[in-house]
Amino acid sequence: MDTESEVNEAVKKYKRNERYTYADYASWDDDKRYELIDGIAYMMSAPTTAHQTILIQMTRKLADFLDDKPCKIFVAPFDVCLNGKGDADDTVVQPDILIICDESKLDEKRCNGAPDMAIEIVSPSTARNDRITKLNKYLEAGVREYWIVDPDSKGVTVHTLENGKYIISAYEETETISVNILKGCRISLPDIF
Repeated sequence: MDTESEVNEAVKKYKRNERYTYADYASWDDDKRYELIDGIAYMMSAPTTAHQTILIQMTRKLADFLDDKPCKIFVAPFDVCLNGKGDADDTVVQPDILIICDESKLDEKRCNGAPDMAIEIVSPSTARNDRITKLNKYLEAGVREYWIVDPDSKGVTVHTLENGKYIISAYEETETISVNILKGCRISLPDIF
């Protein structure tokens, strides 16, 4: 199988009528990465070189800013039980980058509940999932800030939670973005792309 979408279709067919929770997911020992959305397993493919380069640059900038601050940064693979139900959660995601400011959501294995910020770096095989499915799940869970980074267009779409809805802002590769949840933190996109 060549693409992530083909892999996802195979997983869906194999586990067609199955619904899973974090407890099920944590017991799988096949060395593959999955996410669960409403109990359905989606296999994740390996990231591209462009994806990894952006991930490292963005993580470095955010981590440097957070060095002496209470919020913590994590990178995939790191499990987020998005509904905060621990082992019973049926939605488990692994954002490329996430920031958690409430340490009570962390245990030794995962984040239980919505992170304050999630960043997804899209690829052609994940774009629909990141832009629709995860966007809606992050909104429902109360993720305060969600960034979608597109390596092809070298743009970033920022979703900021206000009154139960996302306010959307789009940025091009020459711009600088203020991180809404981190006062004083600014990310220069020329440094990322």
